[in-house]
Amino acid sequence: MKPLNECHVLVTSTSFGRFDPRQKVELETAVARVTYNESGKPLTSVQLQELLPDVDGYIAGLDEIDAAALAAGPNLQVVARYGVGINNVDLAAAQACGIVVTNTPGANSASVAELTVLLMLSLVRPVATAVTQTRLGGWPRLKGQSLVGKTVGLVGLGAIGKEVARRLAGFDCTLLAFDVATDAAFATGHHVQLVSLTELLAQADIVSLHVPVLPATINMVDGHFLQQMKAGSYLINTSRGELVDEAALLAALTSGHLAGAALDAFQQEPPGADNALLALPQVIPTPHMGAHTDDATNAMGRMALADCLAVLRGEMPKYRVV
Repeated sequence: MKPLNECHVLVTSTSFGRFDPRQKVELETAVARVTYNESGKPLTSVQLQELLPDVDGYIAGLDEIDAAALAAGPNLQVVARYGVGINNVDLAAAQACGIVVTNTPGANSASVAELTVLLMLSLVRPVATAVTQTRLGGWPRLKGQSLVGKTVGLVGLGAIGKEVARRLAGFDCTLLAFDVATDAAFATGHHVQLVSLTELLAQADIVSLHVPVLPATINMVDGHFLQQMKAGSYLINTSRGELVDEAALLAALTSGHLAGAALDAFQQEPPGADNALLALPQVIPTPHMGAHTDDATNAMGRMALADCLAVLRGEMPKYRVV
């Protein structure tokens, strides 16, 4: 095994060290060479194939880490995902190549939950429109809704779903949740009603997505899902863009069946100015910023850095996936 101080590490997460530059200093001090992603965007497999040939460790963003990319890195020992999602990593190929894959579970749960509640309030209270019109000299009287008495449905009651439930406790709304792996103790302790997905969609005024990308969840929000939602309800996605059939969502919004949607994730990121959802005033689009807070960024950076260096030292990482 190559000594740590002779290793080359690729960092494609553009958030690494953003709030705590000491993380970059620690990495650059520990290894011989660090290459950073200067594009500001996730990298494609082709781009990775050009970068990985002499890389030993890889702190990865939302790049296309497929079998071809992994095969291009004969010295690659570890892919340390900066974040929890691993659907962009070919785990079988990594395992076949003897490459360790890690992630950062729980690091961004509170930050994503905070953004979820912010978007929820922004959907029912037209704050952005009010700000724009007031800056232009207007004094609009815009209608809004209160969360009091509303029903919020959480599709997924994992780490982030639970944090959303905790933050909604003081809003006097009814909380419903659906998850294939139920946590009855948490639900009882936080006044969350566990229901079927069909019941949730029929009753919820706001549906918020908090499930991972799996074969069963890709495009789960399709036309059938949306038609089951209550007329005039809202959809929030602070999870992953792969969960939503964007054409079906566009149809549900333009028909008026849904009152609005807040999307922090898209099928293609960035979505491009020609994405029809961006032109709808009832859609609040944000640039996958759920984890972009000081606490979450620092925690993900610390966890990814520690596991990357651990593998390069020949040690067991804390958050190994494969």
